[in-house]
Amino acid sequence: MNESRDRRVTALFGIDLPVVQAPMAGATTAQMVVAVSDAGGLGSLPGAALTVAQMTAALDTIRAATSRPINLNFFAHVAPPPDPVAQMAWRARLAPYYVEHGLDPALTPSPGGRAPFDEAYCAIVEAYRPEVVSFHFGLPDATLLRRVHDTGAKVIASATTVAEARWLVERGVDAVIAMGYEAGGHRGNFLGDDMASQVGTMSLVPQVVDAVPVPVIAAGGIADARGVRAAFALGASAVQVGTAYLFTPEAQVGDAYRAALHAATDDGTMVTNVFTGRPARGIANRLVREVGPLSDLVPAFPTAAAAVGPLRSANATDFANHWSGQSAPLARDRSSAELTRLLGDAAGFSATAPDR
Repeated sequence: MNESRDRRVTALFGIDLPVVQAPMAGATTAQMVVAVSDAGGLGSLPGAALTVAQMTAALDTIRAATSRPINLNFFAHVAPPPDPVAQMAWRARLAPYYVEHGLDPALTPSPGGRAPFDEAYCAIVEAYRPEVVSFHFGLPDATLLRRVHDTGAKVIASATTVAEARWLVERGVDAVIAMGYEAGGHRGNFLGDDMASQVGTMSLVPQVVDAVPVPVIAAGGIADARGVRAAFALGASAVQVGTAYLFTPEAQVGDAYRAALHAATDDGTMVTNVFTGRPARGIANRLVREVGPLSDLVPAFPTAAAAVGPLRSANATDFANHWSGQSAPLARDRSSAELTRLLGDAAGFSATAPDR
């Protein structure tokens, strides 16, 4: 092990390996979180798609299985006001697909979507006291953020530009996730929404490192040992990896999704808003190519997802949001623990055996 390595993140989080498993709503399981944390990294449970009861059950499972540090992740967006006109226009655009699949275009879809961090989620943080709490789309209001800090949790958040990184540090985050344009899933942008100006990982990470005094976690396009070494060469103190964990047996990934991941190519993903109303990188399919990738008809996040839901159930290949980063072809089938150790080894770190 190289003792000269930057240990700021491992010391900050109390982990052995500078590897954060990205919180991936729908795909991350309690078993993945446990496996990553027990292997010495930081397992992350995404909360935005879980009800309070579901999140509590998942945390009970995790805390019963490991005493290692974990991360709870939340979205910090503001729920949009009702917009029935936008919803009607969106449903009208999707109506031909409904008819094609024998669905009633007049069907009123269930709301669904992603919930922002609120009092109920904050109460879970206060009850379970995770070692790390991460936010996407900025930060919650100052009162809720103070309550999170008061639990002793380290707070981290995603930035897609230098300006966003500085904004987060001014509000007290303990580390910044520098999210390059290559990353899969929802973009973490919150100060602007121009996707044409989003920055790639190789350019973003060193500029964020130079701009802020806190440790920087590199995210986007990192799927193997080479990506880890590159991130550390750019000044990162840790990496956050998502897509590569979708190839593990602990991932809750359907057959169509798993097949799409294995068939992914370097140019096979697009940043699109057609699934949820907010830009996110995923494997391009029929809906993305015919309606998007970025459409002005899509209603505000997260309300667009409701009308897409019935189509996704009818035909996952053409209408499901298969989130993926640009480096999916570099990922391999291996366990979450094995992947975590491989990434940690690439950074020059080793893990101790978990306490039982």
